[in-house]
Amino acid sequence: QVQLAETGGGLVQPGGSLRLSCVASGNTIGNYVMGWYRQAPGKQREVVAVISSGHFMHYGDSVKGRFTISRDNAKNTVYLQMNNLKPEDTAIYYCNYAVVDTDINYWGEGTLVNVSS
Repeated sequence: QVQLAETGGGLVQPGGSLRLSCVASGNTIGNYVMGWYRQAPGKQREVVAVISSGHFMHYGDSVKGRFTISRDNAKNTVYLQMNNLKPEDTAIYYCNYAVVDTDINYWGEGTLVNVSS
């Protein structure tokens, strides 16, 4: 089992910045991808950004150029730096941990990001 602990959500004005963190603990051995997904009210969950252990990154189209994902393998931690936030970024952000070449993946409980003036 792997446990994910997310921090960093909150209320921010449009144009502002937030940084999310997610620490994985437990049975974290093996090759795994970590990332962030989000779900806004009435919408499906969508990918925000994911990063492999080799630091290959993929971003959702709506956040390219504004968000940056990074990872500290030694700390089993993934970060999401969010800049120039827009009201449409408002959602619950979920951390994900997926073991490569398996169907094993874990989700955090989510952290709310609210972009509003």
